[in-house]
Amino acid sequence: MQKELTAGRLLNEQGELAEAGYAKRLIRVYDRKDIKAAPHRIKEWDYYLVSDGKCALALTIDDNSYMGMGSVSVLDLTQPSEVTQSVMNAFPMGKTKMPSTSAYGDVKYTAGKVSMVFKNDGQERVLKVNWPDFKDGNTLYAEVILTEEPEESMVIATPYKEDPKAFYYNQKINCMRAKGYVRVGSFTHEFNPDSAFGTLDWGRGVWTYSNTWYWGSASGLLDGHKIGWNIGYGFGDTSAASENMVFYDGKAHKLDRVIFQIPVDENGDDDYMAPWCFTSSDGRFECDFTPVLDRKNRINAVLIESDQHQVFGNYSGTVTLDDGTVLEFQNIPGFAEKVKNRW
Repeated sequence: MQKELTAGRLLNEQGELAEAGYAKRLIRVYDRKDIKAAPHRIKEWDYYLVSDGKCALALTIDDNSYMGMGSVSVLDLTQPSEVTQSVMNAFPMGKTKMPSTSAYGDVKYTAGKVSMVFKNDGQERVLKVNWPDFKDGNTLYAEVILTEEPEESMVIATPYKEDPKAFYYNQKINCMRAKGYVRVGSFTHEFNPDSAFGTLDWGRGVWTYSNTWYWGSASGLLDGHKIGWNIGYGFGDTSAASENMVFYDGKAHKLDRVIFQIPVDENGDDDYMAPWCFTSSDGRFECDFTPVLDRKNRINAVLIESDQHQVFGNYSGTVTLDDGTVLEFQNIPGFAEKVKNRW
């Protein structure tokens, strides 16, 4: 079942999802004041990924109520290596003032001399970072402008079976043109809008304590046409709709269920750097994924635990659009991840 959302407020008077399902625009109205769950359980974040298949820049600002964070990753995908730095602050409890919509609004994170700013005037998004001592004593400077936001995107409102007041409201915007740079010491990479794209993961909600999710994303060009996709599961009860969509020339094409087939090694553990496979229940998304770099991170702080594997690489396969058109693609850059969290 794939239920499409109608317009209205996201939550009802009891603080529960008024309607579960998917949309191609952010048509349900989110307001933090409508939430009836304990305030410390509210999670809000903006995550941007900018990549051209050679270099990737990942930027996160989040307000998880009991913990806020700013995080930056720089990934060299030609000579695979990555550096990630994060800073945290205790109990922001909404003071980060994350916008209630992705359509416009600015967000800023500062900690000491670290400064991150995401500006959005409704026409373009400007991402700026100044991070002293990011690597080997060198300051990271980055500025990227995202334009040509597509007409349609992936939006999903997801409940949790365990808790009626828990929900996840999420938008993924793929295939925005990216222009700018990232510089750390002697390393400088220029993002050219002819080949570089930005993706936004805009998340607002109340999560349950323990989760394991799978997420994949790509943005690129196919014979001069912009193509991308968002695939995944594990973000709550997706019986009303999946979050799987393919984007082609700014239009979204809804998919059913997509399964991540991660290979295992001789010990039965996930072998993240071996080739992955993806298959869909409707047969419309069939592809392989060749890993280049595993951006992995493990945190275990008693009550909080996170085991992350965000694997960057290239997708090759076929996808069928809503009108039956079959597209074959090779080496579209993106990532696929598996994340376990207790938070």
